Amino acid sequence: MSRIQNCLQQLKDQGRKALIPYITAGDPQPGVTVALMHELVKSGADIIELGVPFSDPMADGPVIQLACERALIYGTRLVDVLDMVSEFRSQDDQTPVVLMGYLNPVEALGYERFMTLAQKAGVDGVLTVDLPPEEGLEFCAELKKHNMDAIFLIAPTSSDQRMKQICESSSGYVYYVSVKGVTGSAALDVDAVDERVKAIRQITDLPVGVGFGIRDNESAAAVSRVADGVIVGSVLVNKIAELADSPAEIPQQVAAIIKGMRQAMDA
Repeated sequence: MSRIQNCLQQLKDQGRKALIPYITAGDPQPGVTVALMHELVKSGADIIELGVPFSDPMADGPVIQLACERALIYGTRLVDVLDMVSEFRSQDDQTPVVLMGYLNPVEALGYERFMTLAQKAGVDGVLTVDLPPEEGLEFCAELKKHNMDAIFLIAPTSSDQRMKQICESSSGYVYYVSVKGVTGSAALDVDAVDERVKAIRQITDLPVGVGFGIRDNESAAAVSRVADGVIVGSVLVNKIAELADSPAEIPQQVAAIIKGMRQAMDA
């Protein structure tokens, strides 16, 4: 059982839901990331999604696009992100870490080298936004061989047949995108999310994480009632942007948002 599967099973046994924050590695500068990861865990994060900075993050809205730009100013590369995971692992060998990003940096590094370095660093899963499952068979097989989960996105517009195909390629959990559009866009319709999550559960036994549109304690708690995991990104990255000139304040202030969501979800 992978670290992700073990974490989600333990939460299920406790009757609790996963809180999964997303941050962009190296934002607003590389020295902040590992300290922030530890603070997120202390404040109630169960799994961390760590964004790999990319120059053309087409699935992301302005908030995360700007986070990538801030990280890239410091030259944050995929190998640097893996070094951050290694540093995090030196103190925390329990919390699952999922890399989220685009295929180009992986291809530039080379599949084999990436898989070896990622496994050695302690990465637990990889979500590659622009890799459809039918083109990712080799990639998924390599991840499995290196004891990492392949995580894919399900869109609000995905057909039942498409959802089935995505779920068959996935492990760990599936990520349901709760709103149409890029990250940080649109308002959340929890009833609509509930219907779609129920449809996904007719197809797979994998836990379902829901992301996009979760902005506050209330929306996190509402989504936690219908999904297995609550994935939070833009509101955290916005706070990081606000504090970009005061990096020492970032870990505690960003973690405070997660603490509030955790308490709301557990209430």
